[in-house]
Amino acid sequence: MAFVNKSGGEGEEESTDVAAGAPPVFDLDFDPNDPAQVKVHYNLTGWTLDQRAELAETLAEHGVPHAWDGDELVVPEQIEEPVDRLLDVLEAEIGPFPVPLFDDDPSTEFGLDEWPIADLENLKASLIEAEIPHRWERATLFVATDAEVVVDDLLDAIENGEVASLDDSQAPDGALHDLFTAVEKLRRDPTNSSSRERLLALMPELSPSAPPYGLAAGTWVTIVAAGNELVAAYERSAETDELKAAAEQLHAVCRPWV
Repeated sequence: MAFVNKSGGEGEEESTDVAAGAPPVFDLDFDPNDPAQVKVHYNLTGWTLDQRAELAETLAEHGVPHAWDGDELVVPEQIEEPVDRLLDVLEAEIGPFPVPLFDDDPSTEFGLDEWPIADLENLKASLIEAEIPHRWERATLFVATDAEVVVDDLLDAIENGEVASLDDSQAPDGALHDLFTAVEKLRRDPTNSSSRERLLALMPELSPSAPPYGLAAGTWVTIVAAGNELVAAYERSAETDELKAAAEQLHAVCRPWV
């Protein structure tokens, strides 16, 4: 989700309860210039014009009280949860969205003036897909310092032609996210039946030669191999400690990309 922070207010604000999954109902006055009003800011730096237009249409359809402050969408705190859900729905439909890197954030710089346009487009998509905080200044890329190693590997993979493009055969949509969600639970509780079944159903659909769009082929081979190791551990009815170790390994190789 887009970067979020809060501003304003003089103490606790009353919240408006909205049942999960229910259509949001907004019946409140909102003055973005009122210093006593607690406001939530969603930074939408990097959203395309089409994505912003879709958001504006969605806000209008639901009657969401809001204001704009540059690239930030501003809403009253009382409706933060339902607005979060609207943005989650939008992200599933028209995302993923870039995670912005701000001027005062620790960053690492990569000069890419000599890169061909096709590789730059592949890199842009990969950074968004991996949810790596970043910003562009012409052909210079700035990324969050704690993502420097991951991005360095990604740049090498793109230069070596090891990153999937839109023309390549790819893993099913959301495969990496689904795999990570399952193993996130299994590393804590290998007996979790729903996550185990999810893993066992997903792994046969994954080919080491068909990575998700924007992911390095070598990285995907490692992820699929770790997933198959965990499946094999289940099939031979391994002990709990062995299952946990295999799940931890799969979690570790997935985590930088989710």
